[in-house]
Amino acid sequence: MLFNLLTPLSDEFIVFNLFRYLTFRSGGAVLTALIISFVLGPRIIAWLRRIQKEGQPIREDGPESHLVAKAGTPTMGGVLILLAISISTLLWADLTNGYVWAILIITVGFGLIGFTDDYLKLTHRSSRGLSGRIKLLAQILISLAATLWIMDISPDSMSQHLAVPFFKDLLLNLGWFFVGLAIFVMVGASNAVNLTDGLDGLAIVPVMIAAACFGFIAYLVGNAVFANYLQIHFVPGTGELAVFCAALVGASLGFLWFNAPPAMVFMGDTGSLSCGGALGGIAVITKHELVLAVIGGVFVLETVSVIVQVASFKLTGKRVFRMAPLHHHFEKKGWHEPTIVIRFWIIASILALAGLATLKLR
Repeated sequence: MLFNLLTPLSDEFIVFNLFRYLTFRSGGAVLTALIISFVLGPRIIAWLRRIQKEGQPIREDGPESHLVAKAGTPTMGGVLILLAISISTLLWADLTNGYVWAILIITVGFGLIGFTDDYLKLTHRSSRGLSGRIKLLAQILISLAATLWIMDISPDSMSQHLAVPFFKDLLLNLGWFFVGLAIFVMVGASNAVNLTDGLDGLAIVPVMIAAACFGFIAYLVGNAVFANYLQIHFVPGTGELAVFCAALVGASLGFLWFNAPPAMVFMGDTGSLSCGGALGGIAVITKHELVLAVIGGVFVLETVSVIVQVASFKLTGKRVFRMAPLHHHFEKKGWHEPTIVIRFWIIASILALAGLATLKLR
C-alpha cells in the first residue's frame, strides 16, 4: 500500500524514492511483522487462554510426557502469525502484483482450514478436528484455484514448466500435469509443516529459515540482471514476493518469542497449514519446487518417517521408529526436547545452505 501511495510522489519528495526498492520494503516488512507480533502477542495469548480454559487437547497416542508438560497450553497461535504476515504484506508490498494476492489467498485460505480444525478440536475436546478427507479436499480446491491463477499471470514460456536444479536451460513442459504438481507441492508442504509442529519451537524456525531463503530466491528470480548472471530462469514480478517472505520471517521470529520452550502458545493447524502452504506457493511461483524439498528437508524427513512407519506396520506389523513423526522417535530414545529442537534447527540451516548452493551450481 505504501508503495502504491508514496512512489507517485517521489518526484516531489525524494525520500519516497526509498519505497521503490525491494530491499527497503522487505526490511520494513520484517520490522512491521515483528512489532505486530510483540504488541498483539500477549493480548492474543490472553484471549486464547480465556476461551480455551483447558488448552489444546493433547494426543493420547503421543509421548506420555506431553500429557503433563503441555497440558493447558493454548493453541491457535497461528492467528498471530496470519495477522502479522497479512498486515505487513498489505502495508509494504505492491498491491498491483498478482503474485502477492495469490500467495496471500493461499496463506489465509489454508489458515482458515487450520482454524476450523483447531476450533473443532477445542469444542469437542478431542485431538481430532476436521476429517482428513474434508481437510485434504479443501486444501486441494484452494491450491487448484491458486495454481490456475498463477499459470494465468505467469509468462507463457514457463507457466506449465518445471525447472530442474543444476541445469541452466532445462525446463520440462508438463502441460496440464503441472497443475497436479503444483497442488502436490502446496498441499504436501502444508501438511509436512503440520507434521513437524510437535515440539516447542520445532517447526517455526525451519519455516523462518525457508522463508528467508525463498525471499532471497524470489528477489533473484524477479531481477533480470541477477537471474541472467546466475543463469536461473527469470520470472518477472516475482521479486515482490521477497516482501511477503520478509513478513513471514518477521512473523515467525515474533511468534518464536512466545513459542520458545516452554511454549506459552502453540501455532496449531492455523499456523502450520498456512505457513507450509505459503512456502509451497512461493516455490511454485519462483519455479523452485524441487529446491523446496532441499531447503525444507526437515519437513520432508518428518513426513517420510510417518509414511515409512505406517507402510511398515501395515505390511509387516513392525515399526521402524519407536514413534512417528521422527522427533517423537528421539523423545522415546530419551533425548531432551530442547536437544531435539536445536539439532533439528541445525539440520534445517545446513539444508538451507545446500538449497541456496543450487543457485550457483549450474
